[in-house]
Amino acid sequence: MGNLDTDAGATFEQSYATTNGNGIGNGKLPNGQSNASNSNFLLDNTIVDEQQREALVQILNQRKFSAPAYTEIRTRRSAAKAAAQAMKFKNANASNYHPAKNLQINGQVHALKEKPDFKPSQVEGKLSPEKEHYAKTSFEEVPLHTACLTYLGFYLLMILGYINQLLFVPKVASEKGREGYVTLYDAFESFYSRYVYRRIKDCWNRPICSVPGDELTLKDRVTDDYGWSFKFTGTQTRCLNLGSYNYLGFAAATGRCADESEDRARTAGLAYCSSRCELGNTEQHEELEKLTARYFGVEDAIVFGMGFATNALNLPSLLGPNCLVVSDEKNHASIILGLRLSGATIKVFKHNSMKDLERVLREGVCYGNPKKGGLPWSKIMIIVEGIFSMEGSIVRLPEVIALKKKYKAYLYLDEAHSVGAMGSNGRGIADYFKVDPKEVDILMGTFTKSFGSAGGYLAGSKKLIDFLRTNSHAHCYAGSISPPIVQQIVTSMKTIMGEDGTETGRNKIMQLARNTRYFRKRLAQIGVITYGHEDSPVVPMLVYLFSKIGAVVRTLTTRHIAVVGAGFPATPIMEGRIRFCLSAAHTKEQLDYALEVIDEIGDDLGLKYSRKPRDPNPIEY
Repeated sequence: MGNLDTDAGATFEQSYATTNGNGIGNGKLPNGQSNASNSNFLLDNTIVDEQQREALVQILNQRKFSAPAYTEIRTRRSAAKAAAQAMKFKNANASNYHPAKNLQINGQVHALKEKPDFKPSQVEGKLSPEKEHYAKTSFEEVPLHTACLTYLGFYLLMILGYINQLLFVPKVASEKGREGYVTLYDAFESFYSRYVYRRIKDCWNRPICSVPGDELTLKDRVTDDYGWSFKFTGTQTRCLNLGSYNYLGFAAATGRCADESEDRARTAGLAYCSSRCELGNTEQHEELEKLTARYFGVEDAIVFGMGFATNALNLPSLLGPNCLVVSDEKNHASIILGLRLSGATIKVFKHNSMKDLERVLREGVCYGNPKKGGLPWSKIMIIVEGIFSMEGSIVRLPEVIALKKKYKAYLYLDEAHSVGAMGSNGRGIADYFKVDPKEVDILMGTFTKSFGSAGGYLAGSKKLIDFLRTNSHAHCYAGSISPPIVQQIVTSMKTIMGEDGTETGRNKIMQLARNTRYFRKRLAQIGVITYGHEDSPVVPMLVYLFSKIGAVVRTLTTRHIAVVGAGFPATPIMEGRIRFCLSAAHTKEQLDYALEVIDEIGDDLGLKYSRKPRDPNPIEY
């Protein structure tokens, strides 16, 4: 859920300031209010004079970097490097390089003063949707020599794996007594996981013992048998978190969301242990569904206790054998699973290619269902994602809607990564493109990312939702969302909508947009290749070689930066990458530190593949 923390995290979230006559030192406020959830009260209330205010602001600003992970940051640069940096920017306007003075408390941005020329996460509309897409989206091709080395390195790993398999008996269980049965495990998949993936297995599935906020605490582990098994060392490492989907910074152990979720757990318990159709339906769930429908501007919504499984468990209810599904080739695995379970015919179009999408739709309409002698399909559905989680690209929604209308198809939009993170109001891709959400037949998303919680939703017309309440397996059989989880979603959603009476939600949206553009532009200036749209907070950095994924993840961990690597089969063989996920909770100081380290290891590990011209001017924050 992103609200609860262990002792390790609680140690880092220590109290700040010394005691004084006003009770500020022990973190107490009048009426028993908590310090973390009432930072605005401390700063704005008249009981704090100007001197106390300045001291408190200084302490709060220092608090983020009080962990041991950052004790050496300010002294890391040598005098020579500092002099080089000074020479590099001596002619630059300081106001164009340094960020505005923003106060951030517990990942929340307060009193953020927008620059007049800064634009939120919103389509500009100056160009046609097609031209704007190509102007703002980057998919730089890999250099030929890098592609050759990538394939060579991958096949070398395969060859070494086969030799290893011949000479040594693998320390895994084998199938016995299965004569006449289909094997449980594919031979290549088993080989790949044992002898290729195992070599860098330590870079995945790393356990943490804190909330996944702007920083997190890794539990250190080691392997004595080259990745076959791991054991904990008993130590922990505090890292800057650039790998979690905490887009709006609501994953925090303190604050209003955490406090209200804790109160709800104490009054309503931790789980209902029943489905929505039996004993698991409450007024709180119905309130959340009405709030979700109002948030997206549609007639109705239904919520579920799982995130991406919302796709897998609901698509079979919406489709059938006489349905044609036109799916983007980069769609998430949960969509693919749901489509396979549905029995529908699946046709794939090239990623974000409207020309290829129209070709597939035209053929589907013209030729009909070949299994029924060319009779028309009972339903044609286009399925796309708002932000594609591995590519960082944004769907060309206005053009997809135009094709949907032209060929009388339905549109299913997965907004797992875009809801909250895109649009001037944080309402996803439809908000970003200023499109009426009712133009999208089915809106799907999760509460696990921007809302810092768990679960998922489907939203659309009342007729659609009524059908799902009766036929959805996820609604009829799966457990309902637990009370504290629902409360986390309600509180964060109302904050985004501004119904909490503050500007916190809008400030978070603006801060995420600012962080995203700054980070992407600085990476381009460094010379690494990144994929995706300039407004997407999912930033894949291409490292290509399989071995470099492990090298980058391990090196960044030693520098107290936690990231996620992605390689085959989640990506094409020659497109291994490091996937950064930005958050509104990140400060410019944190991003600059990460960019400085990336610049350093980019030289050491040879990551600066980009052949595009680099902007020599300082990047404005």
